[in-house]
Amino acid sequence: METFRKLKSFYWPYKKYFLTSIFFLVFVTIITVVYPIILQITIDDVIRAGQYELIPYLALGFVGIMIFKGLATFLYQYTGDLFGIRTVYQLRNALYQKLQYLSFRYYDNAKTGDLMSRLTADVEGFRFFLSFGFSELLRFVLLITVTSSVMLSYSISLTVVTMITIPFLAIVVYKFDRAVHPAFRGIRKSFGQLNTRVQENISGINTVKSLHREDFEINRFDKSNGDYRDKYLFTSDLWAKFMPLMELLGNISVVLLLGFGGYLVFNGSLSPGELVAFYSLLWYIMWPLMNLGFVINQFSQAKASGERLLEILEEPDEIPERANPQKVERMLGDVEFKNVTLRYTEEDEEAITDLSFHAKPGQVIGLIGPTGSGKTSITQLITRFYEPVAGEVLVDGNPVEEYEIRSLRQNIGFVLQEPFLYSSSIRSNISFGRPEATEEEIIEAAKRADAHEFILEMPDGYDTVLGERGLGLSGGQKQRISIARAICMNPSILILDDATSAVDMQTEFKIQKALKEVMKGRTTFIIAHRISSLKHADNILVMNGGKIEESGTHDELIQQQGLYRRIYDIQYKDQKAVLQSQTG
Repeated sequence: METFRKLKSFYWPYKKYFLTSIFFLVFVTIITVVYPIILQITIDDVIRAGQYELIPYLALGFVGIMIFKGLATFLYQYTGDLFGIRTVYQLRNALYQKLQYLSFRYYDNAKTGDLMSRLTADVEGFRFFLSFGFSELLRFVLLITVTSSVMLSYSISLTVVTMITIPFLAIVVYKFDRAVHPAFRGIRKSFGQLNTRVQENISGINTVKSLHREDFEINRFDKSNGDYRDKYLFTSDLWAKFMPLMELLGNISVVLLLGFGGYLVFNGSLSPGELVAFYSLLWYIMWPLMNLGFVINQFSQAKASGERLLEILEEPDEIPERANPQKVERMLGDVEFKNVTLRYTEEDEEAITDLSFHAKPGQVIGLIGPTGSGKTSITQLITRFYEPVAGEVLVDGNPVEEYEIRSLRQNIGFVLQEPFLYSSSIRSNISFGRPEATEEEIIEAAKRADAHEFILEMPDGYDTVLGERGLGLSGGQKQRISIARAICMNPSILILDDATSAVDMQTEFKIQKALKEVMKGRTTFIIAHRISSLKHADNILVMNGGKIEESGTHDELIQQQGLYRRIYDIQYKDQKAVLQSQTG
């Protein structure tokens, strides 16, 4: 029950629905136990005693009880459903909110399909138990308690005899629970992996088809699907082993009832009507105990689901915010690294080692170097996507951890290397970081990103709704909308992470020309593989192995004959060869 205790804050605020459901459940249970009593009266007082004038009264009473039970059952189930639905509404919101604020480090290892499974299947499994499973468990307890009381009022000795098998049945149920819970946790985990496989395949379907790997993907899915099937078959095997044993113990009680009960009727200690009522009442105990496996099934699934949900809710915030962080409307954009070292995990090598540099407000800083040299890591430290293991990152002279995270990031416009667009209008995509932006500001941002013209050519212009992840746009068009989104934020610090990698040289030139105006008054970091993208930078940091190997302007670095010059020669050697052939 530890899992349910930890999740109490989500369902206890709606206890009024739960308690109302239990209130009507008590009535339903009591009315259910009345049926055998009416049967006993019918046999002993009507049929045997010949008081047939009681039949109309018994019939009317039975109809009235049925109507009352139907109404109570409706209210019991309806309020129970409200209890579960309102709980998971808050729970799902809390999970989604938690996912928004988890650090990049968490998502480095998380699987999208598994997270989707937790927010859908696991939440629904937890809701189903709250709505039906928990009340069903209470119904069993109430039914067994009330039924046992009535049975004892008929015959204490017969009750004791027929209950001999109950302890053995309880042991079987306990062992079933111990076996089925880890099995259902395995099912939930396997379902998450299956969901991940489907999500990855659909997201990467272009790659699958272009490389003709359909058969490979089918086999991978078949393996994951087979694992899911095998885990379900294992739980079915558990049911097949335990349920017949539970039923056997229940039937032994029936044999004891008929044998000893018949003897009591024969010697006059028990009436025939009481024996018939006793038989019905016995099944009011046996069926709940045998069906306890089904409730335990629900409980185990809910517990397994709850544990998976708690893994998200209890995930520590690796980017903590101070008690009274600084809030600033507008930053100057002064960025300084002092002996900064970054390691993504304890097992990883250092992504950045003892790095120091200073970017003054309004400067353009270029970052170039081999893949994995630490270029993107620098910008991720400025935005506090990750925390350094040593050193300080300062913005406007203050450590970044002193700022409110929202305040810090609202001053930073970030254009990722792989642009992501939402399945909404182009207008809402551009204004995503600043929803209050006016129409004029959105259009101006699009013009500066060289996106305005092709947007006007779209079917509904800025109101055109994009497909998933920007489906329907070219790579260059998606990247230009992403740039427009960053410009629309009017940031103090602009970070372009290889932002023009998906556009042709002519479009890149047009974007760079537009961006020169945008960069005025902002500190800009340009990560690029093309030297043409950062020739105009005030300072270029040449990264290699997590360290700054060279720094300076384009002209200064060309003269140094180092790594920058080698990159320059590789990128421009074809142009030099063409020029030499033309002049020769």
